[in-house]
Amino acid sequence: MAASEENSALFPIFILTIMAIPLVPYTMVKLSRAVSKKQRTIHCQCLECDRSGKYKRSLFKKISNFSTWSNLTLLLLWVVMIFLIYYTKNMSRESQVFDPFSILGLEPGVTDSEIKKAYRRLSIQYHPDKNPDPEANKYFVEFISKAYQALTDPVSRENFEKYGHPDGRQGFQMGIALPQFLLDIDGASGGILLLWIVGVCILLPLIIAVIYLSKSSKYTGNYVMHQTLSAYYYLMKPSLAPSKVMEVFTKAAEYMEIPVRRTDDEPLQKLFMSVRSELNLDLKNMKQEQAKFWKQHPAIVKTELLIQAQLTRESGVLSPALEGDFRRVLELAPRLLEELLKMAVIPRTAQGHGWLRPAVGVVELSQCIVQAVPLSARKSSGVSSEGISPFLQLPHFSDAVVKKIARKKVKSFQDLQEMKLEDRSELLTQVAGLSATDVEDIEKVLEMMPSVTVDITCETEGEEGIQEGDIVTLQAWVTLKRPNGLIGALPHAPYFPFHKEENYWVLLADSVSNNVWFSQKVSFMDEGGAITAASKAISESMEGSGAGVKETNDAVREAIEKVKGGSRLVMGKLQAPAEGTYNLTCFCLCDTWIGCDKKSSLKVKVLKRTRAGTRGLVSDEGAIAEEGMEEEDEIEEEDYDDDYESEYSEDEDDKKDMEEKRGSKKANGSVKKKESSSEESGSEEE
Repeated sequence: MAASEENSALFPIFILTIMAIPLVPYTMVKLSRAVSKKQRTIHCQCLECDRSGKYKRSLFKKISNFSTWSNLTLLLLWVVMIFLIYYTKNMSRESQVFDPFSILGLEPGVTDSEIKKAYRRLSIQYHPDKNPDPEANKYFVEFISKAYQALTDPVSRENFEKYGHPDGRQGFQMGIALPQFLLDIDGASGGILLLWIVGVCILLPLIIAVIYLSKSSKYTGNYVMHQTLSAYYYLMKPSLAPSKVMEVFTKAAEYMEIPVRRTDDEPLQKLFMSVRSELNLDLKNMKQEQAKFWKQHPAIVKTELLIQAQLTRESGVLSPALEGDFRRVLELAPRLLEELLKMAVIPRTAQGHGWLRPAVGVVELSQCIVQAVPLSARKSSGVSSEGISPFLQLPHFSDAVVKKIARKKVKSFQDLQEMKLEDRSELLTQVAGLSATDVEDIEKVLEMMPSVTVDITCETEGEEGIQEGDIVTLQAWVTLKRPNGLIGALPHAPYFPFHKEENYWVLLADSVSNNVWFSQKVSFMDEGGAITAASKAISESMEGSGAGVKETNDAVREAIEKVKGGSRLVMGKLQAPAEGTYNLTCFCLCDTWIGCDKKSSLKVKVLKRTRAGTRGLVSDEGAIAEEGMEEEDEIEEEDYDDDYESEYSEDEDDKKDMEEKRGSKKANGSVKKKESSSEESGSEEE
């Protein structure tokens, strides 16, 4: 029974160990994420962003941000752990080993006279005749007297000094750390022990594994459902206007799980009437179009209306129930749009190319959602060739303000940015009728807006020029600058209720054929990670070219300085296509700001193969799997919106063009493709 009680006393220690193994590392990960998140909160200081409340650090918001189920569960587990530590600490004091020498305050090997002196000294302090305290009497009887007897008896003393116990050698005992109540049941301790082993060692890990596998099989690494990726892949088309991208975007499986309540019918009807002009309905057949719209899946209808509420800034009219669904839709939007963009640039053609138009449409939709700007504002109008959408992302700007400043020959957003501070302030106050405080807010946002440049080079390592089949190394430095000097910062987005980081997508594409040859995501928030990646890439590139240690170190040092100065390195490898001249474009698209996209034109030439051997793999049909290029002319920096407007024609025009091409192909028979434009249109039809 004593052994059973001793084993039962170890049960809290066993539970404490099992809890500490996963709890301590998980807590460290949570704290590191919280610290890194806190370091990245450089955001816009305008009044609209301040009123949005998402950057305020009030006590209520701190408590609400902390009061999540995971955080509360973590806190509860730590409270239990602290209690178990306190309990085991006190328990260890109560169940300390009987040591007569330590009780009498002596060292092992002392003489009998010293033992008697120590006993008399403690007797004066704890003897019942000298000390009436009941605790002193108990300690004297149970500890001091037994310790004196154990040391004065020769046999007991010899056993203690030799075996550590007054009774001599003790047998080896084994037990299990179970609570005492499980072992007190007569005749059932064996069965209970078996159930405990099966439950803890088999069933519990099995249940955890089943739950984990069921969730992991449902989601990807970016926490997007596999069903969503499958839908995006099959619904993606080579030519999609932003309005058509919206139709694909709302088909996400995550949005299908948003509850559809009967009480939402009336608020959604009112919302529909508010955003009807943005739904691209045919005005000639409005009744049929409305009926067709409401016949869609209720979750799709609800999602699209809530997104339109964000684009038109009509979220203030939503009911409390719809407000929660609205926040859920916007919370999922950034990562769903990122996966949708990946589905656009994923290799689709025989040459391994993605599609440019839907990729740009996805980025445009992301910009509009973050800045709460209608898609219709991107259309070219009499006010500006690029639409009024860049103006509407500024605080205190509206259609009326844009029309007023347009009378003073401020036709484009770039014209407004290039004005002197005094002239711009005079224009906004005297012409637009804005107050000095409003102008100050606008200047703060203009200082936050990034300006991006791209410097791209392509070469075959160790060779002069690029020939057919060569593996070409693409290297691009993307440099970001802001008027206020910051590099990594959160964008101005007062109508987006969550923190959204700036991301940039570098696309190397052929605008004429609608093909994307290379794509990569770039972020300016993590400088340390960018330094590590750039150092590794430059080091490997220099070593591959046969450079010495000093040259490699100098190149790495130069790359680190560039990263600290606001540049990010983009590197990739492509396979050179067939002989010919290729007019390519390097796009740098921002997913948060409107009007900050840039592109670099690149005219390249691939020579006929004269070198021995093949430096790349060719597919069975003879088509090159990936394509590369050789730089011939200087890169020209220009605004993306100036001359790419024709790429966003409606799908009906695209269908007519494709039908005409198909008709000409049938009339002429099978004709060999000699010009690059006919090659790319053929890949589109495939």
